[in-house]
Amino acid sequence: MNNCAKYFLLLSLYLLFASMSMPGFAQANLEVNTPAITSIKQRMQSRHAELVEYYNSGAIGLTQDGMITVRDANAVSLAKRQQVNSLVSAENQDRNALYREIARANNHPEWESKIRSTFGQRWINLARNGWWYQSGGRWVQK
Repeated sequence: MNNCAKYFLLLSLYLLFASMSMPGFAQANLEVNTPAITSIKQRMQSRHAELVEYYNSGAIGLTQDGMITVRDANAVSLAKRQQVNSLVSAENQDRNALYREIARANNHPEWESKIRSTFGQRWINLARNGWWYQSGGRWVQK
């Protein structure tokens, strides 16, 4: 199993346990699977291999709201900045779609913001040492 697959497997396990421990949200099945969710996860998993380089360099970081952002454009060569911006944009589109689809699959679209914040915390928990994430409005290196 490659590192990307391990990362997504760990995320799935974290989400399963998180869904069991959130009061008033315990009925949410964060592991729900639909064709749309499967497609989104596959795109994200394939893109993750490209993003790792930029997480490692500190160019991109994880936000508290379950997204990613360019943290330090200077950590990327000028020739690759457009590529990084495109990767970040595509990743955030898929993350938004994933949170929305999980909420819909649970028949509770109003849970989208809670699902987003749960994922946001789990992405940060799964981040490798050296990766950057937002905490309390500032950047922190894990």
